[in-house]
This record gives sequence, structure tokens and C-alpha cells, in this order.
Amino acid sequence: MKIGVINQVKDNEKRVLLTPADTGKLIKLGHSVYIESNSGTGAFFPDSLYTEVGASISTSSDILSEPDILLSLNSNDPDIINKINKGKTLITNIPLSLNNEFANNASKQHITLINLGTIPRIARAQSMDILSSQSSLAGYKATLIAAQLLGKIFPMMMTAAGTIPPAHGLILGAGVAGLQSIATSRRLGAVVSAYDVRPVVKEQVESLGAKFLQLDFGEQNLEDSGGYAKEVTNDMKAQEDALVHENVALADYVITTALIPGRPAPLLVNKDMVSSMKPGSVIIDMAAEMGGNCELTKPGETIISNDVIISGPINLPSQIPNHASQMLSANIISLLKHFIPSTELIIDLEDEITQQTCTSHEGINLLENLLNATKDLKVSNNE
Repeated sequence: MKIGVINQVKDNEKRVLLTPADTGKLIKLGHSVYIESNSGTGAFFPDSLYTEVGASISTSSDILSEPDILLSLNSNDPDIINKINKGKTLITNIPLSLNNEFANNASKQHITLINLGTIPRIARAQSMDILSSQSSLAGYKATLIAAQLLGKIFPMMMTAAGTIPPAHGLILGAGVAGLQSIATSRRLGAVVSAYDVRPVVKEQVESLGAKFLQLDFGEQNLEDSGGYAKEVTNDMKAQEDALVHENVALADYVITTALIPGRPAPLLVNKDMVSSMKPGSVIIDMAAEMGGNCELTKPGETIISNDVIISGPINLPSQIPNHASQMLSANIISLLKHFIPSTELIIDLEDEITQQTCTSHEGINLLENLLNATKDLKVSNNE
């Protein structure tokens, strides 16, 4: 197959979906790889490293017309489909809000569309899951930003001038990003507490050396099939707010990571909670791009409110572009091996990974079909 990588070095994006090393692996398997010029420069992979392993450096127009399969990161413009020749395959991560529009455009152009953002959270798809790999890096980087902004050190330090106690951190949300933030905080010497609505993560939190803050919501299942937290009821939200408020006031820094797929980020830290925090405390809102977990967050900015520093960083993995690209590239290699088991692209709609990622194929909007089937099922079951 001919595989092309579109240049993403723009709008603060420095990552690339294929590293030179993994490009070489694809070429050894018999594929041809085309890299749009300067695609890897943001991650410190110059064009020369790609040509050394046998890749072709191409222009934007050639990339859009030559390869059978196109790899693109952060596609926010559905019109990209109109620039690609019919019959091609586009592998990209698409915002949920644009998923159906992309699928519609792709089906009209007879383009096979594979969404990296909907990789199922199952064992055999773990190596393809870009959301998990990048969230882990984001959790690490968010913790470093907290350490940089906080006017205190993280570890306890015993000196001739006296003993300095460790910083106290609060992590809200114990998914992949939250767990990595806990681990990084502990490595830096902080004392950490963590809260998540899902009691199932308690063991993971405690295994990293943090205290798990838990509310008793009975036997309710608060985790969806993808492993994400569900939205809570108003009564549960009131209990959650009281617990968070109490612990936010005690923390030197708070890192929020809570997201609900397809919805704005849940509000966890309101302005009253911020006003209760100690002067000089820090909030790192990792959900800033989806509206923020903190009421006062301004995406892409660091502000001070009531002497509390509030940072809403955007695209944290791109701030570690070299390793982020290596992890993305490993995910892509696994995905390509799934869809190209030998020499041709295989779309097996009976396969769970393909079902959840392929939203357009052979002129059919598969996402729309899936949504209609789900709707019919709910009606027939009176749900």
C-alpha cells in the first residue's frame, strides 16, 4: 500500500503520526511511505531521517492525491475530504461533534474514513488507543506545570533552616491522565488525594500511593462500556460538590481531568471553591478544551483569581512532541497491521474494532446506519 502522512506542524501542533523508525518498519513490510515535507520537524524528526529509511518527501498536493491511505492528526475541517481523491482511505482523529459530518462527506466522496478517536477500550485494541497513550503524557505534563507554577516544592525537605512539609495535591478524575498525574506527583514527593465517581478505580489510586476519596452511591454502575465515568444525578452531584469543596480548600494544587465523551466537561470546581483555596494555590484544568472542570478556567490561558493560579493548557501532549509522536506512531503501526494484515486494506464490518472506528466505506455512512439501528432498538424495547 501507499501510505501518506499529512503535515500537522501548525496551530501549536508539533506531533507527527509516523516516526522515521516506524516508517522504516512499514517500508520493510513492502509498503511505500510518503511524508509531506516538514511533517516531523516539530517533533525533531527532520525530512532527512525519513529519506534515510526510504520514505519519499512530497508536497501537499502530491500527498492528497498519490497515497492509498492518508494519515492526519487533529482533523477539525470536514472539507479535507473534498481535497482527497475518491476511493482513498483517511485515518484521523475527529471531534465527536464533527463525526457524522465527516462521515457524510466521506460517504459522498466514496472515501473510507477511520476515526482514531473511537478506538474501543478492549484488550486487543490497547496498542492502537491514541487517547490513552496521549492522556498518559498529558497527565505527566500537567503535573510538571503545577510544580512550576506552585510557589512551593513538592517533596518534604529537611534543612538546617527547618523542615519543609510536602505539597498536598488533589487529582480529580482517575482515568489514564489522572493516574499518571498521581504517579508523577508521588515521584516528585507530594502527598496526594484523588477523587473519581467510579469506585472501581480505588485500588489503582491506592496502588500508586494516593488516598482515594470515596462517596457511597450504592450499587449504581457509574462507568460506561468504554470505561469512562457517567454523568451523575443532581443528588449525587451535591454530595460530590461537598466532598470536593472540603478537599480543594486543603490542597496546594489541584489537577482536574474529568471528561464525558460527547459532552462538555463536567463542572467540578466552582468559583466558591476557588475562593476557599489558600493564596498561591494552583489549579491545572486538563479539561480546558472541552469547557473546563473549573468555572473560572480560560482555555489556553493562565490567570490569577483570589490569589489562586488557574491554568487551562491546550494540547498538552504536543508539549512533549518527540515522545508523544513515538507513542502515536506505535499506535498507528498497530492499527495499520489490523487493517492491512497482508498487502491490502481489509474492512471487516463484523470486527469490533472496525465497527467502532470505520464510519464510511464504499459510499455508505456507517455511523448513520449504526445510530439508526440503535434508535430502532431503543424504540422496540420501549427504552
